[in-house]
Amino acid sequence: MSSTILHESGLAPSPAPEGGDGEEKNPFLVALGERVRALRARRGMTRKAVALTADVSERHLANLEYGIGNASILVLLQVAGALQCSLAELLGDVSTSSPEWLLIRELLEHRDEATLRRVRVAIGELLGTGGGNAARSTRVALVGLRGAGKSTLGQRLADDLGFPFVELSREIEKFAGCSVGEIQGLYGQNAYRRYERRALEEAIQIYPEAVIATPGGIVSDAATFNLLLAHCSTVWLQADPEDHMKRVAAQGDLRPMAASKEAMEDLKGILAGRAAFYSKAEFHLNTSAQPLEPTFSALRELVRKALRLPV
Repeated sequence: MSSTILHESGLAPSPAPEGGDGEEKNPFLVALGERVRALRARRGMTRKAVALTADVSERHLANLEYGIGNASILVLLQVAGALQCSLAELLGDVSTSSPEWLLIRELLEHRDEATLRRVRVAIGELLGTGGGNAARSTRVALVGLRGAGKSTLGQRLADDLGFPFVELSREIEKFAGCSVGEIQGLYGQNAYRRYERRALEEAIQIYPEAVIATPGGIVSDAATFNLLLAHCSTVWLQADPEDHMKRVAAQGDLRPMAASKEAMEDLKGILAGRAAFYSKAEFHLNTSAQPLEPTFSALRELVRKALRLPV
């Protein structure tokens, strides 16, 4: 899979795990492996990259992901560090650090997504971090995987509204003084996420009105994504996996393997892993449903109505 897609997805074909066929797997180890794969997809990291960062073999990590074998606590600590999460999150129980956490968890357990969203917004307002959009933000942030149309539609929307257009990936490169690929290759995912957060903070500070095209992996860091949700009106631009591949190639990157079943399966896995986070955007628009002009018209109408501007 191409390095361009890698910035957004980070998944690639990996060695098959050892054994496991026909053997009854421990449910805890299976669930643990699913969480590792989900966290890896959210972070946009290949299995090889996680293995290198965690200093464990790729084969060992593959076995962990498929619920095979009994990983030691030290290996789990290393994997959690590589995935930038706590061991508690990796094990599936982040809310065990205090009695208050346990009491809050009990109150929230088994609530539906709509209720949990209302609670999140209320907590944001209580803590002064925003999120309620009582007065809707005139910063419009477009989220979604690369190839969804964020740059093309975002520039046109900004021109139509008379707002500045901010491509957050370009702002990240300005801060770092090098390309996104070089940031990730030279300094790693942690450094990239720091630049990403800094670029978003500055965009929010500088522009009271703007259309912001965000990197596909912005949902990988909960603090950064919370900041985006709190200070921007958000639109998830959705697209079919085939369109993501086709549009990236049309942008001049011919490396994505259009005929590669593995590449397409990887892309589908990333979309599945991030969809629950992208769906937290206030508005959703399918950019695969119709051609560019009617898609832009639909986005323009959606945003202008949300901002109470003439359509």
